Amino acid sequence: MALSVLNNIPALVAQDQLSQTQLNLQKTLYQLSSGSRINSGADDAAGLAIANGLQANITALTQSASNANDGVGALQVADGALSQVTTLLNRAITLGTEAATGTVSSTQRVALDAEYQSILSEINSIGSGTTFNGGPVFTTAVTSIFLSDSTAAGTSIIGVGTGLLSTTVLGLNGTAMTGTPGAGGAADPQATLTLINTAIGTIAGTRGKIGAGINQLQAANNVMNNEIQNLTTAEDNITAADIPTVVGNMSKYSILEQTGIAALAQANAAQQQVLSLLH
Repeated sequence: MALSVLNNIPALVAQDQLSQTQLNLQKTLYQLSSGSRINSGADDAAGLAIANGLQANITALTQSASNANDGVGALQVADGALSQVTTLLNRAITLGTEAATGTVSSTQRVALDAEYQSILSEINSIGSGTTFNGGPVFTTAVTSIFLSDSTAAGTSIIGVGTGLLSTTVLGLNGTAMTGTPGAGGAADPQATLTLINTAIGTIAGTRGKIGAGINQLQAANNVMNNEIQNLTTAEDNITAADIPTVVGNMSKYSILEQTGIAALAQANAAQQQVLSLLH
């Protein structure tokens, strides 16, 4: 190649190569410091779009799993309250059985009825006073648990409800144990005993429905957690940097940067040799 003072072609080539090396080294350092292969849209536009979509799915599923857990929590509160109501009704069964026998005096039946009435009052209190997150648990409204992966196809709603809880709903309002056994009427201990037994069956049926709702929400939660795991793995495969490869690249580009600087210096020095012709 002829010597020229107009253009230093070797220096331009060395400078271009050095610029590319420094750019690659910069990208490598970004990957090493962030742990991510994609740090901008320029790194992998298609991969970034896919990864962002997966991240949206993961975010929605994570919150949906939380929604399902909240629903399970509300139903478990209701089930616990109904368990206590069953305990109270079992005590009422004992009281009714005792009041229905002929060896108990009318005065004793009044005492038994006093405890029974307190049981009815406590059932009403449980029905109206049991809350979850500041709202009543026993209500006619159906609570909709929204589950989604952020797509229309991946959205579902599970309706959970407990219904009202009161002595009126259970058919016990106005019942008593003060009357003559077998005489009939709301105060007949034997008739009241039958109604209490029916109420226990009603509570059992409600608890069964609540248990089914809990199982459905827990199953949905398990599915979503599995989806989160798989989508996170897929997203990681797209965005995560291969650290051993990145470390190897860093060593390579660091060496190339040093040799590039040396080559550029040598190319600049070579052009100075033109001056020797003037001596």
